[in-house]
Amino acid sequence: MKYLFSIITALLLTSCVSTQSTLKNVDNNAVRPAIKDLAYAITEYATDSKYGYDQDYPINIGFIHEKQEDINIQYYFNGLEGPNGEKISYKKVDTCCPFPSKNSLMGAGTVGIYEVTFEGSNKKVMLYFNIFEKGKILCPKGFVIKKPVSSNK
Repeated sequence: MKYLFSIITALLLTSCVSTQSTLKNVDNNAVRPAIKDLAYAITEYATDSKYGYDQDYPINIGFIHEKQEDINIQYYFNGLEGPNGEKISYKKVDTCCPFPSKNSLMGAGTVGIYEVTFEGSNKKVMLYFNIFEKGKILCPKGFVIKKPVSSNK
């Protein structure tokens, strides 16, 4: 039964996938930031306002195994704060936008949609993530890079 479900799912997913990817910011030479204190050490800000906010300009944290998505998304958000230093919360709310990918066992990837909220505010934003392709990992507009915790020694 599981095998049949997997085959049907694969057929449905691949039948909906375009033969051309619409992703605009894939960079197979990009290097994922170092992890420090359970956070990506993000060093640069996005200059394009579409970065992360548009399904065709997702935050590309791939190539990672699908089982590693949660921890890598956590590392990403642990490296950011709201525009005024607010703590942020996030949750995955959907997936969308199938695209062809050589980095998926099924030959197709999807983009994860995450809802982000800021402490002390009703403001919500949606960010798009791609775990199948690589790209430069940047801080999107509307966020700031969290300063590393310094130790007094």
